[in-house]
Amino acid sequence: MAGFRNVISTLLPDGQEVMGPNVLLWHYPNNDIMNGSLLTVESNHFCVLKSRGAILQVYETGQYPVETPQKVLFGSLQQAFYGGQSPWQYEALYINRAKLVLKSSGTALSRELALMTYDVDYYIHVSTKEDAAMIVQHMPYRGHALTTEEVNAYAGPVVEQAINQVVQATPLEQVNERIHDLTAIVHEHLQDFLAGYGITLDMVKVLVFPGDERMRQLISLKAFGLSELDAVRYYTAIIMAENGVISAPNMAVGESFHLGGVVPNTPIPVVPQSVARPQTAPRPQPAPMPRPLTRPEGDR
Repeated sequence: MAGFRNVISTLLPDGQEVMGPNVLLWHYPNNDIMNGSLLTVESNHFCVLKSRGAILQVYETGQYPVETPQKVLFGSLQQAFYGGQSPWQYEALYINRAKLVLKSSGTALSRELALMTYDVDYYIHVSTKEDAAMIVQHMPYRGHALTTEEVNAYAGPVVEQAINQVVQATPLEQVNERIHDLTAIVHEHLQDFLAGYGITLDMVKVLVFPGDERMRQLISLKAFGLSELDAVRYYTAIIMAENGVISAPNMAVGESFHLGGVVPNTPIPVVPQSVARPQTAPRPQPAPMPRPLTRPEGDR
């Protein structure tokens, strides 16, 4: 029979692999798994075989024939309509045992109620066959796949609570100084939560920064050693320069700027008439020009 030669795997008809980097669990979508079908399990997968809702076996790497004793549940109906085999008698659920990366983002408030934004990257994997069975038992999914986005929908509130636990008690400028404490507390809370689903947490990376772009630039300017007033002045000068305002340098150094470039002149003091003026040497007079010579009248 064809059912005895049916091969069940995670490969699509065109040879593509279904279990990508964003798929934690994949449910084989067809109803052609019968006794004698071959389950193919790749080196980075587990396969959970179910029968009518009950877990029968968890397989590691290899190829295994389905050989579960038949249990008559429908009596003559099963024999009449399905020839002793019923569709959906067996289900194969593949679990990705490779290391997957998930990302959680959100906002928190500092001690001054300043808006902070956080990005948390965390890496997970499924270690054992027992853990694979726990995922099937405790992690709900819709359709034929459980994606990392859906797993993060469960874990996101845990990350948010752990972040706020530290950030809300920390001044804005000191949040990054406690990044190691943030990482440790997020790892602790997240591992405790994911362990209930059979998921192992490998590593956590936490990044927290001001949610307001203006506040982010002001803190960057203060990092150069500027005072709060100088940081505000330099930030304003940057905005003015970006918009082509020629008085931006004046704002940066804190000097006034006069419209039109006119600078008020200092009045010249009037010298009293009683003050004698210094004697100057007389200008030399030009020498008189010599008179032209005339001839006597007798010589004409």
